[in-house]
Amino acid sequence: MSQETELATFGGGCFWCVEAALKELDGVHGVTSGYAGGHTEAPTYREVCAETTGHAEVVQVEFDPARLSYEELLEVFFAVHDPTQLNRQGPDVGSQYRSIVLYHDDDQKRLAAAYIEALDEESDDSVVTELEPLDTFYEAEEYHQDYFDKNPNDAYCNFHAKPKVEKVREKFAEKVNQTATSDD
Repeated sequence: MSQETELATFGGGCFWCVEAALKELDGVHGVTSGYAGGHTEAPTYREVCAETTGHAEVVQVEFDPARLSYEELLEVFFAVHDPTQLNRQGPDVGSQYRSIVLYHDDDQKRLAAAYIEALDEESDDSVVTELEPLDTFYEAEEYHQDYFDKNPNDAYCNFHAKPKVEKVREKFAEKVNQTATSDD
């Protein structure tokens, strides 16, 4: 991470989907899929899926706050998943798919708490997004990184990740990295 960038960590269902959507944004330098919010050191995908570690599938976003603010990241993150679904997103069910914001500092905590509160007030259903300090981020296995990009014909990605990417491109067109969209 360079001195000009910051980190944000979010979980909102399968990390393949959240990673693919957030990578679209101008100002994002990288998105890494991983695990956080649990109690086991160096968990594996199999352990996380078995719900024995307490971890959520998350993404860690390296971004340039001069080009993309943390608030803008929150806005996109909450637009690409349903924060009212407890321990599930779409077909994915389990605590590893929970909605969670893991803050890196007090400023992120304050901004995320205010965003969640406002979202909860305007939503018909209760927002169940957890807000916790990031303790440790564990990078997921290599085959999970850039999964959507590496597996364009994968049925799961076409039904779940691709619509999230398209939503970001449409709803947040002014925030999308134009180089990202020209690769299709």
